[in-house]
Amino acid sequence: FQQFSDTGSRKEHVKITSEPKPGFLERLSETSGGMLIGLVTFLLAFYLLFTNEGRALRTAKSLDEGLSLVVPLESTHSISQQNEGRLVHLAGALSTSKPLFDPSYGLSIQAVKLKRNVEMYQWVEYEDSREYEENGEIKKETKYSYNTEWKSEVVNSRNFDREIGHKNPSAMAVESFTAVSPKVQVDSFVLSKGLVDKIDDFKQLSLSHLEDPHADVTRGGDYFYHSDNPRRPEVGDLRVSFFYAGLSGDDPHLGTADKVTVIARQRGDQLVPYHTKSGDVLEILYPGDLSVEEVFQKEHKSNTMKTWALRAAGWLSMFVGISLMTQIFYTLVDWFPVVRDLVNIGLKAFALCVASSLSLLTISVGWLFYRPLWALLLALLSIVPIMVARSRVPPKKQQ
Repeated sequence: FQQFSDTGSRKEHVKITSEPKPGFLERLSETSGGMLIGLVTFLLAFYLLFTNEGRALRTAKSLDEGLSLVVPLESTHSISQQNEGRLVHLAGALSTSKPLFDPSYGLSIQAVKLKRNVEMYQWVEYEDSREYEENGEIKKETKYSYNTEWKSEVVNSRNFDREIGHKNPSAMAVESFTAVSPKVQVDSFVLSKGLVDKIDDFKQLSLSHLEDPHADVTRGGDYFYHSDNPRRPEVGDLRVSFFYAGLSGDDPHLGTADKVTVIARQRGDQLVPYHTKSGDVLEILYPGDLSVEEVFQKEHKSNTMKTWALRAAGWLSMFVGISLMTQIFYTLVDWFPVVRDLVNIGLKAFALCVASSLSLLTISVGWLFYRPLWALLLALLSIVPIMVARSRVPPKKQQ
């Protein structure tokens, strides 16, 4: 059963759907499906936590190895054969063989990358739902609102709850793209594709010094508009902006060429990946002029942040998995409000303690082959959450 209620504006409407309250067997069936998902999530957490520790320690060892072997180049304008095959450190200005063009808009720039970003003015649907129980039925009230916005991707209006009056075009007449210079150098050295991929600090290109490229295109600020009236765009109108990364030549409007710091293996006149004994690859690029110590400090910091982010993701995955697997106990007692609330609190506390203990235990196993003492300490620490939980349970006599 569906009931529609208009608010008086075509940009907003409310839909109410209702269905019978699910029975015990139906809810039990849904919980069983959740238990299967929980089991998969639970097992995935073990894999994520275990492999993350090995990755973190391997990366740290590779960085320490790289720091002990790296050779700072005294000059980047000439190539020394003594450093062939060695890990080298250099800093210098970017240069490219030729500028990047976008002939459709009469634009060129001496840079490593040039990105054309196309947006279309489109309808966007937003949902706001709430569920409530009434007359023995579960009702869902959904409020749909529509707004026009600039979007880089085509919004499929066929998926809207109400497409009439909110229809979007199915494609854009102009496409986005990113052009990359085929040859990028730092003085005499040619950068590998992996190093070029790391040049991604895009900045918006000012169009103030450019003319309108076509009669049907109007420049407004830092955008080219395919619109009759850019101040009052209609659905289907386009606007185009440009971004660049790695300025590789002096430009009267943008300034001097960007400088980068690179640590990689020298192979002839090329800078390529360096394979460490630990099994990792060192191919590092940072903007600016940095010393060897500053580069490796940044890499260690990045490795630490990634490690803790994956640890948090692994713990959360384990907590969610345990919660889903134990949800069946909540379903068995959800007819009794007081008991249901107590069971819910107990299940959450159980999931929290077990997830914390198993996460610490898994991390300790991951350290076993690298740092045995730390692994033992973590294994002992993993018992703490369980012991704390047990200490809060009163003895039977006191109960």
